[in-house]
Amino acid sequence: GLTVTGYQLSNGAQLWQATLSAPAGSAISSVRAWPGVVTAGVVAPDGRARTEVVLDSASGAGLRQYPAAVFGGAVAASAATTVVVGPAGVTSYANASGKVRWQRKTGAGQSWRADGGMLYVAESAGGYLGSAPVTSLRVINLGSGAERTLRSPPGRTFAGTLALAADGVVLFTSAAGVTAYSGSTGGMLWSVSSAVPEGADSAAQLVYLTVAGGALVGVDPLTGTVRGSVSGATAGGSAGIYVVRGKVALGLDSGQGGEAWGYSMAAARVIWTASGLPWPHYFSDLSGLGGSADESGTTVVVAICAKQAVPGGTPTTSAGTSPGSSTASGSPATPAGATSASPSPTAAPAQLCAVPELVALNV
Repeated sequence: GLTVTGYQLSNGAQLWQATLSAPAGSAISSVRAWPGVVTAGVVAPDGRARTEVVLDSASGAGLRQYPAAVFGGAVAASAATTVVVGPAGVTSYANASGKVRWQRKTGAGQSWRADGGMLYVAESAGGYLGSAPVTSLRVINLGSGAERTLRSPPGRTFAGTLALAADGVVLFTSAAGVTAYSGSTGGMLWSVSSAVPEGADSAAQLVYLTVAGGALVGVDPLTGTVRGSVSGATAGGSAGIYVVRGKVALGLDSGQGGEAWGYSMAAARVIWTASGLPWPHYFSDLSGLGGSADESGTTVVVAICAKQAVPGGTPTTSAGTSPGSSTASGSPATPAGATSASPSPTAAPAQLCAVPELVALNV
């Protein structure tokens, strides 16, 4: 729906609840917390337009609404200002008045990635929906609006699509693997074949790639040198590693009562577990910008289903299932409110989550 609820992270107490004003059929597509404010992206019923709503994080009171690209939205925000990726440009607004502080035009539908106080916007014909190569990057300072253009290496285009920006390095991914370029010069720094970028650990100044065989490796963003790795077979039945913070990788075991666990890249072992999480459980990341994993801290939020609801049946708790229902143990995690897949070929009633809850973990 259109309801946003704010909670105190330290004790889980509800602070406020706000229902956003939007045309019938609109839906929230992303939410992110910033110092002093919360931003929510609301997509129109036809899916072709989006509005970024800025709320006071202490009270939930609405501050401003700004036009945004459907796959854009807030990329920096505070009580004073909000920077929004819009349909054809990047704009900084003053929240007190709603006036434009600065604006930088970009092509429509271009892919982008933020790295601290910098925003990298790709320039390619047709944008992210097209197949044209990226020929240059717009580099925009999110504080001042200062802009420069980063050209691709002479005689070449950037290899693939813009995937990640971290520590002054931009990563592109293609069928061949991952290629890193300097965010200052545009020159190629290194490449890894058959790899996929997974994220960055700003505290440790590492970027993480999944390589052939399923291992997660932490590499120096400037040199590509491997600084640590986690084998794909480290935790049997693992649903995968979500983020790495302070060189500790956070993962979840699937199945009823599966554990969340932290794997130390330095010690090369699991150093803590949080057991007994009800199934289904999954990493809650609505924003696409890392919303549930604090980029500068060590707190990660996991969503669990305390009570399932089976259409036409009896709601069940995490301790068991109602007659005729099935557990999704061993299958990919499914967001609350969506149906879960049955692990057997026999058709089973779809499961919904009646009571979703959030668990904050300190990685």
